Amino acid sequence: MDLKKKLRENIENNREMFIEAANRIWETPETRFATKESVKPFYDILLDEDFSIEKGVADMEHAFVATYGQGNPVIGILTEYDALDNLSQVANLTEKKELIPGGKGHGCGHNLLGIGALSGAIGLKNVIKEAGLKGTIKVFGCPAEESGYGKSFMAREGIFDSLDVGLGWHPMDMTTAFSQSTLAVYQVYYHFKGQSSHAGSSPELGRSALDAAELMNMGVQFLREHIIDQARIHYAFIDAGGASANVVQSSATLHYFIRAPKTAQVDAIYKRVNEVAKGAAQMTGTTVEIEFDSACSDYIPNKALTKLMHDNLSAAEFEVTKEEFEFEKALMDTLPNGTVEGLINRGKVFFPNRSLEEIEEKANLALNTEILPMMSLPPISGSSDVGDVSYVVPTAQVVIACEPQGSPVHSWQWVANGKSTVAHKGMLSAGKTIGMTGLDLFLNPEMLNEIKKEHLHNVGNKKFISPIPKEVKPK
Repeated sequence: MDLKKKLRENIENNREMFIEAANRIWETPETRFATKESVKPFYDILLDEDFSIEKGVADMEHAFVATYGQGNPVIGILTEYDALDNLSQVANLTEKKELIPGGKGHGCGHNLLGIGALSGAIGLKNVIKEAGLKGTIKVFGCPAEESGYGKSFMAREGIFDSLDVGLGWHPMDMTTAFSQSTLAVYQVYYHFKGQSSHAGSSPELGRSALDAAELMNMGVQFLREHIIDQARIHYAFIDAGGASANVVQSSATLHYFIRAPKTAQVDAIYKRVNEVAKGAAQMTGTTVEIEFDSACSDYIPNKALTKLMHDNLSAAEFEVTKEEFEFEKALMDTLPNGTVEGLINRGKVFFPNRSLEEIEEKANLALNTEILPMMSLPPISGSSDVGDVSYVVPTAQVVIACEPQGSPVHSWQWVANGKSTVAHKGMLSAGKTIGMTGLDLFLNPEMLNEIKKEHLHNVGNKKFISPIPKEVKPK
């Protein structure tokens, strides 16, 4: 029997187990490194499937490495399971409605991402076991992709060094191999300290940390004109000094994200932002403590490995019912004006030889599962800690259309869709693609020669240097 077909059937035979696990994670949304409940479904399944599990890797309580088999090739499969703040939403509802006021939610689909990748690992394990194939599967449990970057800490500690390749995926509103780079990023806290005083009767005795924070933001606004166009700087007030307007605020904290195409570019901008912060402190007679939170590198897609994943996408396609289309259409209808126009522009990029009528027809579909061609495109303006993995080993990912077309990541629509039957079908499609790609490498390990040759060309012979300073710990 065709081993790839057997792998797909194995995943389908276990679909209820995987769906239940993904829904459990959706129901316990947790952020950053505090993913105590979200990691449990992985342990339950992996132990039942005869994987050995090393927990608490790289100083992260809820990170793990699960291993099955021995020898080469060593196939790494990347999972994630963290959620986002302030994105609580009722599932399978086509209007915005918080499930828990101010609560967390899976607005990036990591409940699907993690279990989809896990399903690929389990399907691959069962097939190589039955076929008697030698090699090793490693499943990596990676918290804090959204903020904190668990994989970056794991890469710094050498957790991925034994791999031949790393494989992953992400939910999306289109299906293709992920062949774009991402931006490198630093996350930094700026803690300002001043002197409190009565703002009315003795303001001259106060030194406002809030003034310092606002002046820092103003200085960074002027800095934006003098950095590269591809860079991005974002900030949030973590502490604005309190709610009493008649007090000179003695504390204020800002959390900054600094992004650029390469880590060296981020580092150069970071140093300039630091000088702005110091200048703001000097202007206000306050002090500033600069706390490096975390960082991740830009993502380098391995084209040879990515093509191999792309070639497996067609065998993992799924059908969508009329009722499922109607649900996705209702979610799509909640998107802002201009969404379809943006989809038309995307269609022109991927299919320049198609007629405008055909592109418009596809753009108006609530769910477009057509497999888009691999293309060399500019870097996306987001970041991912998969970037650090890609500097250590050849890495590839696919995206699967299981979200309403045109819907943005980190949106309530993605949370609402996170337990839908379409989301589950996309999740299992991703697992099949990952599993079949791993199987290709088990059956034809000579493919690794070209893949590794390209990796060396991309990164050179230099040892990976983490952008996170050694003294910085996950928190």
